[in-house]
Amino acid sequence: MSEVRFMEPANTAMPPSIVGTAPQMLEIYETVRRVAPTRSTVLIQGETGTGKELIARALHAASPRGSRPFVTVDCSALAESLLESELFGHVRGAFTGAVTDKRGLFEAAHGGTCFLDEVGEFSPCMQAKLLRVLQEHEVKRVGGTESFKMDVRVIAATNRDLGALVADGKFREDLFYRLSVVTIVLPPLRERRQDIPLLATHFLKTYVAANDKPVAAISPEAMAWLVGYGWPGNVRELEHAIERAVALTTNSVLRPDDLPPKLGRAAGREGAVAGPPLSLREVVTRHVRRVLKDARWNKKLAAQLLGIHRRTLYRLTKRYGIPLGEGERE
Repeated sequence: MSEVRFMEPANTAMPPSIVGTAPQMLEIYETVRRVAPTRSTVLIQGETGTGKELIARALHAASPRGSRPFVTVDCSALAESLLESELFGHVRGAFTGAVTDKRGLFEAAHGGTCFLDEVGEFSPCMQAKLLRVLQEHEVKRVGGTESFKMDVRVIAATNRDLGALVADGKFREDLFYRLSVVTIVLPPLRERRQDIPLLATHFLKTYVAANDKPVAAISPEAMAWLVGYGWPGNVRELEHAIERAVALTTNSVLRPDDLPPKLGRAAGREGAVAGPPLSLREVVTRHVRRVLKDARWNKKLAAQLLGIHRRTLYRLTKRYGIPLGEGERE
C-alpha cells in the first residue's frame, strides 16, 4: 500500500515547531520577519489552539532580545489580586502572606519579552494598570511607593474579538490601540487544510522519536480523515490526536482505526450529507486532485502539501487514475 512518509516543513524561516505553507501562514511569517527586530507591541489574535504562543516565541527569538528572558503570563488562570501581584510584584506586608518583597514578572522580563496570554480577560482595573506600564515603561509593586523602570517588549494574545469588546465598553480603547500596534491574526486550521499533512507528519515524527516506536508513516486513508475533519481545537487538537495514535497503535503505519473515533464519525456525517458514503478510492482521489489544483499542478509542491515523497504521489495518481497535468483535467 502507498504510504505518506515524513517530509520536513517547507518553511525554513521559522522555528521547526511552526509548520505551514498556506498563503495565510506565509504572510504571517513575513510579518514576523519584519516586526521582530522592532520594539513595537504585537497583538496576536486567533482561536484556541492556533499557535499564538509559538508566534510570540518566534517574534522574541528573531529579535535583538532573543537571548534575554521570555516570560509568559496566563491572564485567565489567576484571580485579579493574584494576577496583580504576579505581574507587578509586592512589598513585604502588602497583604496577608506577603512576608518578603517579591519582584513581579514584568521585572523578571527586563531586557526581554513579556507574553500576556488571554489579555482580553483583564478587568477594567488591570487594564488601567497595564496601560500605565505601556505608557510609562515602569512598574510599581503592590503596596510599594517606588517605581521601577523597565525595558520590556509586550506581546499580547487573545481568542476574543477585542474590537467588539471595545465597542461594548468592556475593554479600554486606548489600551487596545497600545497593544495592537501590529496585529497578527492566526487562521483556524479548517481554513488552511493544505497544511494538515505537513503538521500531521511533523507531529508524527516528534512523537515517534519521543516514544521510540517503529511507526514509519501515515496511510493515505488516515490522512484523508485528518484532512476532512473540522478540528475545532485547531493545531493543538491535531497534535493530541497524533500523539494518541502513536501511543496506541500496534501498526508500522498509522491507519484510520488508530485515530480518535470522532474523526470517523465526522467523515460518516459528511458522507451522509452529500449522499451515499464515499468509497475510499473517491476520498483519496478527491483529496489528491484538490491538492494538485491548489499547487497549480506543480508535482513537487503538491507532494510537499500532501506530506509525501514525489514518487509516492506518482504511485497514487497511477493507482487511482488521477491526472497529473492541468491539461489532462476532465
